[in-house]
Amino acid sequence: MRRPQRRARIDPVRLIFVTLLALVIATAVGLGATWMTATRGTDLGTLTIGAWTARPKTGTADVDPYSRATIARSGELPVGTGDGVAFSATTDDRKKPLDGRCDVIVSGVTPAARFWTLTLYDQKGRLVANSLQRYGFTSQEIIRGADGAFEIRVASRSRAGNWLPTGGIERYALMLRLYDTPVGVATRTQRDAPMPTIATAGCP
Repeated sequence: MRRPQRRARIDPVRLIFVTLLALVIATAVGLGATWMTATRGTDLGTLTIGAWTARPKTGTADVDPYSRATIARSGELPVGTGDGVAFSATTDDRKKPLDGRCDVIVSGVTPAARFWTLTLYDQKGRLVANSLQRYGFTSQEIIRGADGAFEIRVASRSRAGNWLPTGGIERYALMLRLYDTPVGVATRTQRDAPMPTIATAGCP
């Protein structure tokens, strides 16, 4: 006659410990993923043309939760969809990070807009101090060619024409805000929205 097998006893303390450990790991992974998305951005609803990236839904009620978290973290007031759209760039057209010690040329035309601004920020979203107190350009003050195109020299040292000082910082971002423009959620390609090119001309 076989003896009845004894069931292994489950240690309640160990069970509680394993459960709590699993919850802690899951919470850490979830918070980490959210933090990474909020700080480095998300591709949800993203419009990319060349080196420029925008999230047209950011200023609407349809904004995704990760973009909402990014806005809450940065404190930035997004451009409302009825007002326009904001494009940012942290690299040139060849994916080289924008370096304040190099000469970078932003040239061409912008999509149709009643008004636009181009501003330079450091990696923390702050304006970069410089002796001219020049932090960007607007469509009303930019010097253009006969064909309506412009060329902006982004560099640490003085340049002729449209010069935007970098203060010599290692990394920076450019923000192009278009106001009263048809560019939006339906825009998909460079043909729909001709964006300025960004090229690194030389580094010391």
